[in-house]
Amino acid sequence: MHIVIMGCGRVGSALAQTLEQQGHTVAVIDQDPTAFRRLGPGFGGRRVTGVGFDQDTLREAGIEEAGAFAAVSSGDNSNIISARVAREMFGVENVAARIYDPRRAEVYQRLGIPTVATVRWTADQMLRRLLPSGAEPLWRDPTGGVQLAEVHASAAWVGHKISKLQEETGVRVAFLTRLGEAILPTSQTVLQEGDLVHVMMRTDEVDKVEAAFTKGPEEEGGH
Repeated sequence: MHIVIMGCGRVGSALAQTLEQQGHTVAVIDQDPTAFRRLGPGFGGRRVTGVGFDQDTLREAGIEEAGAFAAVSSGDNSNIISARVAREMFGVENVAARIYDPRRAEVYQRLGIPTVATVRWTADQMLRRLLPSGAEPLWRDPTGGVQLAEVHASAAWVGHKISKLQEETGVRVAFLTRLGEAILPTSQTVLQEGDLVHVMMRTDEVDKVEAAFTKGPEEEGGH
């Protein structure tokens, strides 16, 4: 798929590199030509200097053959205008805009533009690092009986295998975030310091699971 990204800040450049690694063709638009340095020398996509709601700029970026458009510049208004131009003028099916103001984001959702309200998400993630105890639900099934959550594991679990964690807490570990990268662990994967543990568990067992994660393993002390 060809994907056009407006904004070559940290989010835009990371998005562009990830999408290119996944085999998509990518064009990045930014008003500041020096911003393209963030893409690195290995980036093979198009770099287009201009504003993302200008139709000629969008055409230069290949919007007419694009299957998706992401507006992730630092300006809410620019992002939403660009997203609407991509959707309404060029008929791009998959469009998303980053919005800093959560109240605005709700309005734009009603216009049919999927939005990501950065401040709320960033604040939530920051709180998880400052106050890491407990479980933070990320997804629930429609019945509410099962949920995916990030659970804080005490230092006592460091050095123990995922299999032991699962056995003693009754959860299924879905994935770990290690040094900013998501990894799919096996039963033999050993927990390291700083790992964020994402688990599937029954909603009615959240308190029990939190307690087990906080307490540490039954036998053998922590490291």
